[in-house]
Amino acid sequence: MAKKLYVGGLPYKATIDEIKSFFGQYGAVEDVAIITDRMTGRSRGFGFVTMTNDDEALKAVEATNGADFGGRKLLVNEARPQEPRN
Repeated sequence: MAKKLYVGGLPYKATIDEIKSFFGQYGAVEDVAIITDRMTGRSRGFGFVTMTNDDEALKAVEATNGADFGGRKLLVNEARPQEPRN
């Protein structure tokens, strides 16, 4: 089953392909989403990576949490479900 990871501390210039390649070292990456500002369209410095299975996701979290990526320290953990908005 696919596992979604929260990735904080992304460089603002990071591309989907760069992130996919970085996390691809630890397993198959199903999807990458970079969260952008609605008004400017620029990256907000965080996103989500979906790994194809739980073991690869765990390996990716252990290897990348605290790692340097593009000059910034990553914060990586399992994504929590989005809370409903009022």
